[in-house]
Amino acid sequence: MPRNRPGALRARETLGTRPRTREIPQPERIPGLSARTSLAIHHVEQEDGGYFLFPGATERALRRYRRFLRTPGLGILYPRTSVCPSCPGCGLDDVRYARDILDETLSRLPPRPRAELIGAVRALDRGYLLRTLPHPLLRPPLPWWHRRLAEGAEGW
Repeated sequence: MPRNRPGALRARETLGTRPRTREIPQPERIPGLSARTSLAIHHVEQEDGGYFLFPGATERALRRYRRFLRTPGLGILYPRTSVCPSCPGCGLDDVRYARDILDETLSRLPPRPRAELIGAVRALDRGYLLRTLPHPLLRPPLPWWHRRLAEGAEGW
């Protein structure tokens, strides 16, 4: 008597079930980060639903932080306040707000993705410290990236 192949048996068992597909498409990978870290960030943004973390906020914040530091030349940079800081999307015009989003994401990530994101953010932080000046009058409890000299408004 011939034997049925295991694949044929499994195919008969699963005829009535629907195929395994994702209902929500896989999120895109954040440039400069691994797929695993990008997925962890996506989960954190989906679960939180808070003011800082909305879907795609971390990627936009990283892009904004990098763009601020890629300003041509070697001169001093001055962060600018957003014209509409109360809007989560418009707030990203201010690089300090973008750094706030990254800090919030870091506080909610599991250890391994956090370590990878910290590596990317620290490299940007070094550039930020080198290209901005400390504000002599601002003291803690503000985070260090808010205690830098700034000028004017940006975004309109």
